[in-house]
Amino acid sequence: MDVKRTIAGAADNIASLSNTLQQLVLGGEDPGGFFGICVSAMGHSETLSVFPSLIQPLASVDPSQHSTLIAIYVEYFSKDEEDELEVALALSLLDVEPPQQTPACRPEPPPPVWRGGHPGTKVGLGSIPGGAATESKTTTLPGLSYAQSAATDTDTHSQLPGRPAPPAVHQSDRRQDAVNDGVRHPLDTGGTTRPDQSQKLPKRSKNRRQRGKGCGQQCAAVVGLPHSPSATPPVLLWLRRDLRLHDNPALIGSLQAGAPVVPVFVWSPGEEEGPGVTVATGGACRYWLHQALACLQGALQRLGTHLVLLKADPGSSSLGALLGLAEETGARAVHATALYEPWLRERDQRVEAGLRRAGVAWRTVHSYCLREPYSVSTRGVGLRGLGSVSHFISCCEQNPGAAALGPSLDPPVSMPTPSQWPPGVPLDALGLARMPRRKDGTVIDWAANIRASWDFSEQGAHARLEAFLQDGVYRYEKESGRADSPNTSCLSPYLHWGQISPRWLLWDAKSARCRPQKFQRKLAWRDLAYWQLTLFPALPWESLRPAYKALRWSSDRGHLKAWQRGRTGYPLVDAAMRQLWLTGWVNNYMRHVVASFLIAYLHLPWQEGYLWFQDTLLDADVAIDAMMWQNGGMCGLDHWNFVMHPVDAALTCDPCGSYVRKWCPELAALPDDIIHKPWRCPASILRRAGVAFGHTYPEPIVTDLEARRSQSLQDVALVRSTSSEYVDERSGCDLVPLPPRLVAEALGSAGGGGDQLGTGGKQFLLPVITRMEFKHQREDPGAADAAASNPYNAVLRGYVSRKRDETIAFLNQRDFSASVMNEGAQRRERLDSDMRILEGLPRAPPPGRGRARPTPAAKGQSS
Repeated sequence: MDVKRTIAGAADNIASLSNTLQQLVLGGEDPGGFFGICVSAMGHSETLSVFPSLIQPLASVDPSQHSTLIAIYVEYFSKDEEDELEVALALSLLDVEPPQQTPACRPEPPPPVWRGGHPGTKVGLGSIPGGAATESKTTTLPGLSYAQSAATDTDTHSQLPGRPAPPAVHQSDRRQDAVNDGVRHPLDTGGTTRPDQSQKLPKRSKNRRQRGKGCGQQCAAVVGLPHSPSATPPVLLWLRRDLRLHDNPALIGSLQAGAPVVPVFVWSPGEEEGPGVTVATGGACRYWLHQALACLQGALQRLGTHLVLLKADPGSSSLGALLGLAEETGARAVHATALYEPWLRERDQRVEAGLRRAGVAWRTVHSYCLREPYSVSTRGVGLRGLGSVSHFISCCEQNPGAAALGPSLDPPVSMPTPSQWPPGVPLDALGLARMPRRKDGTVIDWAANIRASWDFSEQGAHARLEAFLQDGVYRYEKESGRADSPNTSCLSPYLHWGQISPRWLLWDAKSARCRPQKFQRKLAWRDLAYWQLTLFPALPWESLRPAYKALRWSSDRGHLKAWQRGRTGYPLVDAAMRQLWLTGWVNNYMRHVVASFLIAYLHLPWQEGYLWFQDTLLDADVAIDAMMWQNGGMCGLDHWNFVMHPVDAALTCDPCGSYVRKWCPELAALPDDIIHKPWRCPASILRRAGVAFGHTYPEPIVTDLEARRSQSLQDVALVRSTSSEYVDERSGCDLVPLPPRLVAEALGSAGGGGDQLGTGGKQFLLPVITRMEFKHQREDPGAADAAASNPYNAVLRGYVSRKRDETIAFLNQRDFSASVMNEGAQRRERLDSDMRILEGLPRAPPPGRGRARPTPAAKGQSS
């Protein structure tokens, strides 16, 4: 009876411990506490025999937790009885509680520590490159199912005073203008323009703190190696756009090689630029990079290591710098995060070939985007809707890639260092934050407001994310366009330079209490932009729609300079452009407002807007900016189905005028209902407000907005009629030549160009999304009032009340659904007509007109 009772008690203990083990996996218990519970419940001898089999399921579910528990188990039972007795006597004399057992580090580098609460498949050591293999290897961070995640001539570029010019042909004029004028921007005071972001992380909500509970110091101690100097040949960690410690697979992969790690950053500005005019690193972007590198240096020093900075000579390249560093340190491997711009990918291929010839291994991981753009395929989806985010999401769902997205990685707590550090150059020698000087020698510090507005560190990125997920996320879905309130995350500069990973951002957004689909969908837009850039390498400088290359653009340099300086006479546009200059950032809605004004009302080419954004945005991203400006300039794969009105759009984003008052203080005294159109203000009110057109505030540079919009539509209709070979006769959609990669997928080939597919070098033209008002304009291209008479007028006018917001959304959805149904019906009629012609049948009779015929039953009743 006693034996049966003992066996039953042991079974109950094991069942309860299994439940506790589940809590450990979910982050509700730490490894040391779980081991203590097992010893208390089962006793010394039973724990010694049962514990390894009890935690065996963890080996496949959570290897890091399993290795930690094994380490605690081995350390506990490796002590002899005399040691335990000595400890027990000492503790009894001191009358203190026994200290908690800490896991011992294993001799060999263990698997990376995964954040406990993130869903995802098991990722083993093979997922992160390690060792000193001599062959090139690329590890792909798995694809994302966006549905589950619910998932931005040299005298023509005049610059605001002080901002250093972008590289190449645009540099001399802007820098010379800055030195010659010495004119300060209306708000360039050097003061604080927005509250300084605290570096201290806000409190995390309870469920999000619980998610990472198992990844404290005990678990983190497993990641990394002792940072004592070592004579082992080191591994070079080439940092580019992954300036972070959290969730950095390249960093973890270099640590798992079991050798000292030498972090290195190579600045080679000539390699950053594409074959056309890309301005990949403009003035503001370079300044952010300078500050981000300084912050990363401090973070690495706290880990006992530091960042080696190198600058490639004008005649050399990154390959030369890396080869020299590898020869000096004896490194046999280089780890890096993959970049996706076509010209940078070609650069990396040259680097790989050069390193392999020197006997140095090259390893890259994919973590800059959620989905590696070169792995996206249209198989099973087709090409209809190409360029839209919905089509891109469908492609990712249909072709999910090699594995699941996986959880994000915690940062290391230490890094092994080499016995001797190679020399580098000081950060200032890179010339990233060089300020221009006036003729009298004084420095033009154009970045003073930017420094006051941003925290450039990785901690600053996480602080902004935490603040957004606790406040702004609740208003993002419906009010992200508001310019007068902080409803956006402001994370784009950190995301561009890799100070926060898109995977970390996605998981934190998905685990927050409020999970706005619109916010998560922005990450899909980002991946879509890089996919388009891989398909169309000339995206930053050449229109994708061939017919639109002949568009008649204005050459008024005065209008361009007024737009750049925020002196157009339209307060909403001016406020956005001044905010852009002073802080290096504006939200997405305001980017659409200023882009629409430049293209639809000033008739200036979209390339001018792209170049200015690349020079002044802190988050200047070639792929995202090029896709946005192509679409806004009516030349991209996805036409914007709206045009922002420079006055009426303020009803949505700044209904009370507080945004305009902040950035255009000369208009602050005007009443709310007229601040966005001061030219309609009575003279007496203007005098009391201190507004004098032409003196304190500029007059509007264009007056008849409707006429300007009509002229824009007429110009589009003209190029579409003169380039009819690029317009589909049936649907009225524009035709775009397909790149060879998409042609190969469409024809079922694994790759190759048109000649390899047997097409004889012919172009494949695909109908793409085309704005409805352009299709309607074909019928009467010379209409004088083209904008007013067009039933599909795309001008988006603002609204204030939420009820009207919902009503407009319903009407737009209804009209869109009706349009789609009508197009489907017309398509079916055309197909039926074609089939009748092929079969020799007469045409179908047209639908009946007039009164409906009575049914037979009704006819019988009437007789």
